[in-house]
Amino acid sequence: MNDSVTQTFDFAQLGPDTILDAIESKGYLVDSGLLALNSYENRVYQFVCDDKRRYVAKFYRPQRWSCEQIQEEHDFAQELNDHEIPVVAPLRTEDKSLHNYQGFNFAIFPSVGGREFEVDNLDQVEWMGRFIGRIHQVSQGKTFSHRPTFCVQEHLLDARTTLQKTELIPSSLHTAFFTILDQVVELTRQLYKPSSAIRLHGDCHPGNILWRDGPTFVDLDDCRMGPAIQDLWMMLSGDSYQQRIQMDTLVEAYEEFCEFDTSQLALIEPLRAMRMVHYMAWLSRRWQDPAFPQAFPWFADAKYWEQQILALKEQYSALQEPSLTLF
Repeated sequence: MNDSVTQTFDFAQLGPDTILDAIESKGYLVDSGLLALNSYENRVYQFVCDDKRRYVAKFYRPQRWSCEQIQEEHDFAQELNDHEIPVVAPLRTEDKSLHNYQGFNFAIFPSVGGREFEVDNLDQVEWMGRFIGRIHQVSQGKTFSHRPTFCVQEHLLDARTTLQKTELIPSSLHTAFFTILDQVVELTRQLYKPSSAIRLHGDCHPGNILWRDGPTFVDLDDCRMGPAIQDLWMMLSGDSYQQRIQMDTLVEAYEEFCEFDTSQLALIEPLRAMRMVHYMAWLSRRWQDPAFPQAFPWFADAKYWEQQILALKEQYSALQEPSLTLF
C-alpha cells in the first residue's frame, strides 16, 4: 500500500458516463440516477437496476490497495457471510468480485438499509459484542497474506512525517503542535505492545454498522491484521465509568464465541492516539483531491489546529492514566 506518501489522484477521470459504463459492463442495467454515498477515500454510488433492486457500486482509489489486497477484503467478507454473519459482501459476476474498467478497480454490492448503531444502548452493545466475537471466531482461522498489520510505523511515524511536511498547519502553531504531538507519539510507541494479531474489520465504528433487527457490518476497506481490541474499543462512549460498563457488556457477550485477552485493554488509549494522528495525516495527504477541501474546509483553519493541540494534550494525559478495567 502506498498510503504513506502524498497522493495526487483525485478521481477527475471518473465521470458519470464512465461509472455507468463500468456498471453496465457487468450486466447491471441502471434504471435510476446515481446517488453518491458518504465516502471520500473511495467513490461509492447507489443505483436501482432494471430488476428494481438497489445496488451499490464502489470504485477504489487507485494506488491505495493492490488488487491482491482488495481481493483479500472481498474473500474475508464472503467467508464471514458464509458463516451467516451479517457482513455486506460484494456480488460475483463471471465468478469475479473485483472488476476493472478503464483503469478503475470496482465492485458491486447489494444495497442494505438500516439506522446507525446506538453506542449508548447497552442492548445493542451486547449484540455488537456477540457478533464481533463471531467475526473473530472465524477470522482466527486464517491470516491475511497481502493486507497490512496495525503498526506504529504507519499510524504514528509515517503520519508524523506527513504532518511535518504539510503547509496547512499555521507557522505560529508549529512549536506547540509538534511538541505535544512528539510527546504523544513517543509515549504511544512505549505503550503499544500487542501480543497477537488476527484478521479484523479494522474500522468498526458506528458509521460502519447499520441496525435493523440487529447489526449489519459494512465497509471492510480497512480490514487488516491487528489486536482484537481494535474492533471493540470504538464501541465505547461517555465517561470512564460508562465505558467500563460498555466494555464489560461487550466482553461478556464476545466471550460466548471467542476468548478475550484482558491484557489488550491497555491498548485502547494507544490505539485511540494512533487513530487521531493517522486521521490528521490522512486528511493532509488527500488535500489535493478537490473533494476534501470541499468536505473538510475547517481543516485549513487555525482554529482546527488549536483544537488538535488541546485534544493531543488530553490524549497524552489519558495515555498516562491506568488502563480501563472490567468489573
